[in-house]
Amino acid sequence: MQNSIFFFVYAILNSSHLQVPGSRFIEQNPYLCHRIFTGNGMEHTIEKLVSTLTRQSFGPQEAENVLLEQYKQYAEACAKIDAGILILSDFRTHTCYTYAGTAGARLGIPWSGTTFESAFEDHLFSRIHPEDLKERHLLELNYFNYQKGVPVHLRRNFNTWCRLRIKDAQGNYRLVIHRTCYVGNHANGSVWLALCFYTPVAEETGRKGFDGKIVNNQTGEVVLDSLSRTYDTKGLTQRELEILRLIARGKGSKEIAAELRIALYTVYRHRQNIIQKLQTANTTEAVRIAAIIGVI
Repeated sequence: MQNSIFFFVYAILNSSHLQVPGSRFIEQNPYLCHRIFTGNGMEHTIEKLVSTLTRQSFGPQEAENVLLEQYKQYAEACAKIDAGILILSDFRTHTCYTYAGTAGARLGIPWSGTTFESAFEDHLFSRIHPEDLKERHLLELNYFNYQKGVPVHLRRNFNTWCRLRIKDAQGNYRLVIHRTCYVGNHANGSVWLALCFYTPVAEETGRKGFDGKIVNNQTGEVVLDSLSRTYDTKGLTQRELEILRLIARGKGSKEIAAELRIALYTVYRHRQNIIQKLQTANTTEAVRIAAIIGVI
């Protein structure tokens, strides 16, 4: 049922271009960068997410009001059919629209049809388990990174999928399936609208989040299922971080060895350690992951 509803949304929401959503959200909502995360590198994750998703300009859009109303109708209908919670985010106006099906009442979400002056659903983020919340944002950052390598006309075919623990009206954590997709685009290619689904699932004793993945919603294929994992950056030594930053600046192994006055073999060994600790295929991916989680 959940997948069929999601595929239905993609069938009726026709978009064609994708870049980074948002533009001035940091300036208009500075509290978000500090309120949600504390410690364990979480502040790096939220700051990276906000900066990545909001530095974008918008061009003129034909019939914008008409299109927005259509998307809002789709979102409201899908929330009722899916019985879950659906957020429609407008990154141009920094606004989000909340629609809740029958599950909204069980989760203590009374805001169906309510408009919030924030492109991010921080009114829901405050209810999500902190561990899952960080992973959710990291997954979306990786989703954006993955999308950059996908042809523009195919980018709408992919969405994120994960499990989240979210507090109900009694303050108890309940499991939901969460999906994010970018669906509306401006004429200049900027992402205009995004949909986030929160669909309750049957209780599973002891089950936690997160199992994050990126899915091709046209075929059901899981294209990436490990990018949202928690990276043990504490395991990186100061020397390894130093070498990782030099790699990010485009330095080769010989240049790094000369600059740090260490043996070339030692550089090779550190590079291999970095790859193993960050669980990546190569140092290029290691640099990308390190940038995402805010250690370089």
